[in-house]
Amino acid sequence: MLTVDKMSVFYDDFEAVKQVSMSFEEKGITALIGPSGCGKSTFLKSLNRMNDLVPGARVTGAIEYQGKDIYDEAVDVTQLRQDIGLVFQQPNPFPFSIYENVVYGLKANGIKDKAILDEAVETSLRKAAIWDEVKDKLNSRADSLSGGQQQRVCIARVLAMNPKVILMDEPTSALDPISTKEIEEMLDTIKREHTIIMVTHNLQQASRISDKTAFFSKGHLIEFGPTKDIFLTPQEKATENYIAGKL
Repeated sequence: MLTVDKMSVFYDDFEAVKQVSMSFEEKGITALIGPSGCGKSTFLKSLNRMNDLVPGARVTGAIEYQGKDIYDEAVDVTQLRQDIGLVFQQPNPFPFSIYENVVYGLKANGIKDKAILDEAVETSLRKAAIWDEVKDKLNSRADSLSGGQQQRVCIARVLAMNPKVILMDEPTSALDPISTKEIEEMLDTIKREHTIIMVTHNLQQASRISDKTAFFSKGHLIEFGPTKDIFLTPQEKATENYIAGKL
């Protein structure tokens, strides 16, 4: 689905991600863990070229999505970001209705048929596990919802574009435990249809919901494998120390 080969990311002369190589299989959840400032979020945002928007950022090496280099000049970046969607750390609903938030991308692509839009709204909100909470107030502003509800609407907005890959940058870090649990349960369901790559500082969350885990430190990928192996029988001492709270 997605392969990274000797990828480095620079901000001017600073190398934030250093010669990382790894592959992501279709479907399931991969957690990216490691200390603050270790390059996790930079790595994540390079997978759909969001770092293109950062002045001074450049990427070397290769990232292939479905066999094609995403940094090739012929790549349609807008289409790439529809196929590889991104959910941010802080909920960021647009300042209009729940309905219009979910269909925003579809309308931007020229879809105007109300029946198609209505179906996309219900399907996406159901997948995001929030349909029953908002179905009677779709015309209410999305930013009037609670933080957890806003984040699920933002996830529904991404799901409406039917992405193959969903990138998540600490999607529950700003939420309470109940909202976090609801989103984790939702992710456990949608991972059957989507490849999810998620940055998290919450080691318990990574161990609960991910199928594979990658440990980063100082810009390097230290260890990557099945979550059970990373947490119970890590091969690298640095991984063991981080899991044990020593790093």
